[in-house]
Amino acid sequence: MKRFNYKAKEKATGKMIKGSIQADNERTAGKLLLEQGYIPQTVVEEGAANPLLKAQNRVNNKDKIMFTRQLATLIGAGLPLSASLRTVSEQTQSKGMKTIAEEIIAAVESGKSLYEAFSAHPKIFNGVYLALIQAGEKSGTLDVALKRIADQEEKDAAMMGKIKGALVYPGIILGVIVAVLAFMMIMVVPQVKSLYEDMGEELPGLTQGLVDMTDFFGSFWWLVLLILGIIVGGGIYLVKTTPVGRRAADTFKIHVPLFGGLFRKLYVSRFARTAEMMLATGVPMLDSISIAIGAINNSVVETEFKKSLDIIKGGKSLSEALSDRKFMLPLVPQMAGIGEQSGKIDEMLGKAAQVYENELDEQISNISTMIEPILMVIMAGLIGVVVGGTLLPIYSLVNEVAK
Repeated sequence: MKRFNYKAKEKATGKMIKGSIQADNERTAGKLLLEQGYIPQTVVEEGAANPLLKAQNRVNNKDKIMFTRQLATLIGAGLPLSASLRTVSEQTQSKGMKTIAEEIIAAVESGKSLYEAFSAHPKIFNGVYLALIQAGEKSGTLDVALKRIADQEEKDAAMMGKIKGALVYPGIILGVIVAVLAFMMIMVVPQVKSLYEDMGEELPGLTQGLVDMTDFFGSFWWLVLLILGIIVGGGIYLVKTTPVGRRAADTFKIHVPLFGGLFRKLYVSRFARTAEMMLATGVPMLDSISIAIGAINNSVVETEFKKSLDIIKGGKSLSEALSDRKFMLPLVPQMAGIGEQSGKIDEMLGKAAQVYENELDEQISNISTMIEPILMVIMAGLIGVVVGGTLLPIYSLVNEVAK
């Protein structure tokens, strides 16, 4: 259901009022207002006319985690589902999350299951989230399922935060490099050119190259920005909207030097952790593995891992299905095999996920340490070229004048 803001007149008094109402569409909202004794003047979907309002109503991961954890706590304390949802809705500070919570409440109170209510918002609640909700409802362990969801969402957010954090420092260093080079090219190189012209001397090759580059960027900066904009914008468009673009980006992630191994561990740990949650909540094996594959968020790895589903359908064990998969790290099928023998597959997969999560933490820290000296060398080399093309010719001129 959607939320609509309206202006309407009271039939009895003619008084103009404003408010909001939930309905499937604009026409239904108008009918509901008429039934309540109002004459609709305007009925507009919330956020539809105002892009800024739409942005304010977005739900971030932190809001979703808090909502899920609070709901798990209230349901675990024995509060009825509808009352739990209303309490969480009243407590949330996010306008977007509050709107979704109210729509979920309306759906649940109309007789739908919680799974059906959450399924109406696939952009907010992914397949893993929905599958755990459904399994929790069927098994009567909804509070446990919600807590597992919140825990996993927090782990994923923390891991992605560390990866992004590891890239912040290199980004700053690259920014400094670009700024220093730009300053030298704009302020220093033209001065050297003028000096040589005044002296009637021919510029050295390196300096002439820097001058030509400065002149080009000075005359065609708009063309450079346009080309960069087309390349970056086109790349983002292809990655986000086309399967070919997404597959190319996903292939790059798992093969890029230095970061490829990190991404592989991230995907495998995410697969193992999701499979552990599914199996522990009572989801059947085939469904658990299928959902875990969908949670990887890399089309190349997902395509490879999906081959294991046919092997499982053919009667083979999970450990056998995973053992020959490309991009699969060896500990997962080994732990799955131990779990099959002990009857604790979910627990063993969780331990494998924990091992790789710990390795990821260490690897992220090591990458941050490794990148620093590499960038310093690159910065020194580039600045050395510019300095060599500017200061050394000046020294040469000074020596000639002295002679």
